[in-house]
Amino acid sequence: MSIFESIKKAIFGEAKADTVAAPTPARVPGAAVPPSPATVPAGTAMGEPTTSVGPAPMSSAVDQVDVAPILDKAVKDNGQPLDWKVSIVDLLKALKIDSSLTARKELAHELGYTGDTNDSATMNMWLHKAVIKKLAENGGKVTADLMD
Repeated sequence: MSIFESIKKAIFGEAKADTVAAPTPARVPGAAVPPSPATVPAGTAMGEPTTSVGPAPMSSAVDQVDVAPILDKAVKDNGQPLDWKVSIVDLLKALKIDSSLTARKELAHELGYTGDTNDSATMNMWLHKAVIKKLAENGGKVTADLMD
């Protein structure tokens, strides 16, 4: 798994763990459950088999994961004074992901960094912005000040 995939999994997986599934109505054993009109495609009779061509329609609302509270909680759980909002090292540490220079160079390569990876200060600033941007592109909700 790539380092960025590990970051996404740590953040988005945590968000999914915090959500509660909607309760389903109780069923009487042995009772038939007819399809509801809301689940039957338009133009078909109730219970009639359907075929579909092409991808399923996309929902118009995109579920976004609010990144800040998840990372704030990760920092709190870590117990160290980490500033994930400005430091890629602290962001990685909060998520319990390898923050070594070698790992950060690998992450920089994954995300397309073209600068000198031996200039770790410049690379780290670029990495932080790139990770935040990629999180936003992949369904993360981030504030404008983090995108700068």
